[in-house]
Order: sequence, then structure tokens, then C-alpha cells
Amino acid sequence: MTVRTREGRPDWAEKYASRLFYSDLLVIVATIVAYFFIAVEDVRLDIAWGDERTAPYWLLLSIFALTWLIGLAVFDTRDRHVVGNGVVEYRRLVNATLAVFALLVAAAFFMRMDFPRSFFAVALPTGMALLVFSRWLWRQWLRRRQIKRTYVYRTIVAGEPYKAQHVISSIQRTEGTGLDIVGVVTSRGASGAIEGVPVLGDYDAIEQLMDSADIDTLIIAGADALEPTTMRRIGWAIADQDKSLVVAPALTDVAGPRIHTRPLAGLPLVNVEFPTLEGQKRFVKRSFDIVGSLLLIVVTSPVLLATAMAVRLESPGPVLYRQTRIGRRGERFGMLKFRSMIADADDQLASLLDLQGTSDRPLHKVIDDPRITRVGRVIRKYSIDELPQLFNVLLGTMSLVGPRPQREAEVALYDEAAQRRLLVKPGMSGLWQVSGRSALSWDDAIRLDLYYVENWSFTQDIQILFRTVRAVVAPGASAY
Repeated sequence: MTVRTREGRPDWAEKYASRLFYSDLLVIVATIVAYFFIAVEDVRLDIAWGDERTAPYWLLLSIFALTWLIGLAVFDTRDRHVVGNGVVEYRRLVNATLAVFALLVAAAFFMRMDFPRSFFAVALPTGMALLVFSRWLWRQWLRRRQIKRTYVYRTIVAGEPYKAQHVISSIQRTEGTGLDIVGVVTSRGASGAIEGVPVLGDYDAIEQLMDSADIDTLIIAGADALEPTTMRRIGWAIADQDKSLVVAPALTDVAGPRIHTRPLAGLPLVNVEFPTLEGQKRFVKRSFDIVGSLLLIVVTSPVLLATAMAVRLESPGPVLYRQTRIGRRGERFGMLKFRSMIADADDQLASLLDLQGTSDRPLHKVIDDPRITRVGRVIRKYSIDELPQLFNVLLGTMSLVGPRPQREAEVALYDEAAQRRLLVKPGMSGLWQVSGRSALSWDDAIRLDLYYVENWSFTQDIQILFRTVRAVVAPGASAY
């Protein structure tokens, strides 16, 4: 079978990194210049340091800007392996900025420099936020081109068919990986395709394919037939061509922070930490829930009042709808929502599910539900009906982010894997809610929820909340 040809330039990563450099430079210069002309009353002001020495304000700011730019390079914030995907790029931006400011504080202290505190209070958060935002904008630009199969890494997967299938399907259903899988090699090299990707040959053809098919990345998906010496030879050949070698271990849905390499006797052993959400992590998450829910209640109070009035005026019945759901460790609680259906909607649920043939599956929703009111369709589409759950979050029965709480009848259908959803508090939003909402199958929804439970991090919660805002503003056809 023929391999798909490259669309776009092979050196896109370097060109993309150079654009990020100029973007970072623009952000840093704009931040420093804006602070200089807004916060400094007299632009001719000098800063005293030491006993009798002074230095122009603009000179010190220029040195800091240069140091900031160097710090971004030292922390590899534009490394081709991290830009455009995941949170590592953002984390390095934040760490580099904090490190540079810490260096400035130390220098000012030891040199007895009278540096204004407003610089740390204004320039630090502003510059850091603008850097992260600019990288996010560049990432959106990159996504649009990757959809057209440009600005991607051409990739082949080496492994037995069932292992290669798992890797390929995981990459294909995840947006923004930057990997364009154009071929597979197996031990036998039989003709055909795996997940729509053509089989190009056996393991002996790997080195030749890397060159002839213009491949950027090789993913080893548990290729058991590859001997250690063969793997080493392939690694040397890929390194000589400045290409990437990725080994996909037989671990499912384990995030990077839980994986650590531990070299032992010349073997690159992988150490996997068990997930925990106790102690300090639980305290941080609960504190964020309390502060976040209070702020959101205040900000959305006009929407809460307007929605309550609209629900009350359209149809008889209570404004709020309280339904028993299953929370952390199987505890029952009353989840609050604005009523979006007619008053006796629960009495009709079983018969409607029977009609569409989904009464025996969890995560069931009635398609084209006749019980929904006119106001209900609007507030459900934009998730306004979920806003009263902010009070659930404040009281501690729910979290801002977590697996979606389900009914007792749905939980009764859980298998052993799905039961792990109950290890954490349910959330108003979650990974599957921002990855397709009602259009996802039960298998995809449980996979995303389990990934969240197994790999919780505060950074991931923030990322999900940002994606929630986008999903609410532009809900698409999957929201009903």
C-alpha cells in the first residue's frame, strides 16, 4: 500500500518556535514599556543602589527584559516536544517567569537596590498572563492548520496489530496531538490496514521507511519481536536523522506527572505512582471550590434571578429541581438545577427510555425530549440550568470539576472500572463534558472520567474550567 505524502513543510517546528520567540519578545517589551510609562511618574527617574550609586530606570528595565527572554530559553519553553500540546508549555512559562523575578528580588536585596514594589505587583502577573494567553492564541492557530494535516509530525507505529490499534485509536480520538499517523509496521508486515492506517511492512523496513516516507516520529507500541540490539540500532539511526523515537508502554490513561523513569542496571525502568487526592491536594481542591463558587455566585447572580423569573412565568411548578444523585464514595445528595421540564417529568422518563431503547445503559439521555419547556431548551443548551449547583459546590457535596453525578439506577449498572468514578466528588463540569457532551458514548465518557480520577491535578482543573467557558459560549450540536 502507498503511504500518504506530506502536506506542508517538514521544518514547521523550527519555524513555529521562531514565531513564538518573536511573540514572546513582543509581549515582554510591551509589558515593560507599558509599566514604564504608566507606573513611573517621572521617566527620568534613577534608582539608587549601593551607597552612592544610581542607575537609570529604563536601563534596569531593559536588563530585566533581556533576562526574562533568556529565562524563557533556559527553561526550554519553545522546545518542539512541548509546544502546541498539553500543559507542560504553560507550566514552563510560569516557572521561567517566577525564576526570573526571584532572581531580580535577590539581586535587588544584595545590591541594596531601591526597586519599586509596584513592579512585582503589576509587571509579574500581567506579563505572565499575557505570555500564557499569547501561547494559547498561537495554539489555536496551530490547531486550525493541523486539522488540514499541515504542521504535523508524520508518524509510523511499530507493534503487533492489537497493540498498534490501541495506540492509533487513542491518538486519533484526541485532538491536538500534532501526530499524523501515515503507516504501521508489524512483525509479519501483512497487507491491509489498522484503524484505517495502511500496514507498510515488517520491522526490517523501519529504517528505510523513516527516510523514504519522510517520517518524523516512530512510535514503538510494544513491539515484542524487536530485540534490544535492533532497538538500539533503530534509535541510533533516528538520532542521526534528528527525528523522534517514542516508546508507548502498556499503560492505559496514565498522565505524565505519575510516570518517572528510574535507570537501573542500564535499563530505563518506568516508575508509576498511585493516584491520591488526600491531604494537601484535597485541601487545595476544596479551598478552590469554596472561593470559586462564591465568586461565581456573585458574578452570575443577575443570570440566576432572571432565569428563576423566566422558569416561574412559563409553566407551573417549582423554580428549582432537586434530584437525588450519587456522590463521593456512594453517598446520596440532592443536586440542584433550574427546572427545565414540565412538573411531572420524572414519571415519564422510564417509558421514553424504553421507546428509544436505552433503558439498560448508563448515561442515558432522551433525544428530542418532549418534556423540555421552551425556556428549558435555552437554559439547557447554554448550561444555565446547572448554575444552582454552585450552592452544592459551596456546601461540599460537589466540586467545580469532577465526574458527572449520576442517578442511583445508573450507578447500579456500573462495572468494576466505572465504580472508580466515585473515588472523588462529582463536578459541575468535567473532562467528558468539555470533550463532546451528550454526543459521547458511554465507553468514551467513562474513559475520560477515569482518566480524570487517576490523574487529578490542579492545573488540569483550571484547564477544564477554561474549556468549559468555551463549551458554554459555543455549545454546538452536542448540547441538549
